[in-house]
Amino acid sequence: MTPKRLRTATYGLVACFFTISSYLLATVARPVYSGLTAHEWGTFTSVAGRDGGAMEWLPLAGPKDLPGFVEHFRNSGFKVGLRGTVRMETPVLYFYDSREETVSVKVALAKGLITEWYPHASRVGPTGNLFDGSLYQQHANGSIAWDSVTLAPNARTELAREKKDSRYYAARMTSSTPLRVKTTTGEQQEKFLFYRGVSLFSVPVSAKVTSEGKVLVENRGQEEIPGTILFERRGNKVGYRVGGTVRDKGTLEQPELTATAEDLGRELEGMLVAQGLYQDEAHAMIETWRDSWFEEGSRLLYIVPEKFVNGVLPLSITPAPTQTVRVFVGRLELITPATERAVEKAFAVHDGATLEKYGRFLEPILETMIARESDPAKIQQLRTNLDTFYTLEIARIQRRD
Repeated sequence: MTPKRLRTATYGLVACFFTISSYLLATVARPVYSGLTAHEWGTFTSVAGRDGGAMEWLPLAGPKDLPGFVEHFRNSGFKVGLRGTVRMETPVLYFYDSREETVSVKVALAKGLITEWYPHASRVGPTGNLFDGSLYQQHANGSIAWDSVTLAPNARTELAREKKDSRYYAARMTSSTPLRVKTTTGEQQEKFLFYRGVSLFSVPVSAKVTSEGKVLVENRGQEEIPGTILFERRGNKVGYRVGGTVRDKGTLEQPELTATAEDLGRELEGMLVAQGLYQDEAHAMIETWRDSWFEEGSRLLYIVPEKFVNGVLPLSITPAPTQTVRVFVGRLELITPATERAVEKAFAVHDGATLEKYGRFLEPILETMIARESDPAKIQQLRTNLDTFYTLEIARIQRRD
């Protein structure tokens, strides 16, 4: 079978599976595995600066999207100004085992800090006090460890849940082995280990809009980028363009806004399965990030090379699994002329609904607009808009914490 026909057949099969409910995927499509198996997915979110590379921003801005039982780094005020180049979002680590056993897990984050996690961790570092901007001063990498995680394939689970909906729960809809972690206040049960973080590492891809309106994608890493997708949403109109692998550099035409989020979901799910995730894991990842990946604006979605993931996010599991698969999606937000016009107009007419769509990305969007502007009056107005964002964001962070 030719590669083209194989790809068509694979995506056709994915489309059939996509119509099955998450419940059926979790209860019927059980994976086949031998011995301890570990699968992980996660997202590296960044914003492309003027040179196309990841710029500094406030990765922890925006509304809280996690349930209250999730633990987080508690250091008064540090979140207000913690800047970074990468928001490591919702890595979830699944285990599959045919027998009950206990494992220990440790993850390190290069040039970063672990900010949220569940179940309760044995250790989270660094342990010293942090202050605004301290990612630039600290020398040790961030880390998190679970010393004793019991995998219990035959156990009845009672998973923590709040009445309020959260993207967190979609990740549970898999056939992964339930796990337990003992704490001083009782036992916590879950279907995975979860953690998040902020870092200053450089992402392996850059992307910038050319004078012709195309998007130039450049591989800045050592390994081939397995897959890319250029996505754009303007109101109810959606479009995307599949760019394939990137060894060196390539150019993507702006997509026509004639597709649907469901189309893109099927495309992405097929890519994730091709990288080694089980079908229900890939579906759970799409459902977790559907409202975020497919929100207003333009972005490059790409498969992060697993070797790169292992370099910036080394993982240690004892006893060692017979198979470990780690699939991360990179999200590089693009500040296009269309985005700049939409934000400028929204501020001018006090369109809060539109500004809310851009949310945590307003700061880097405004910073980019200021850097490009030459008119002093417009620069002053943009700085006023930026000050408004900072005031509202600081108040929101203080309220939610």
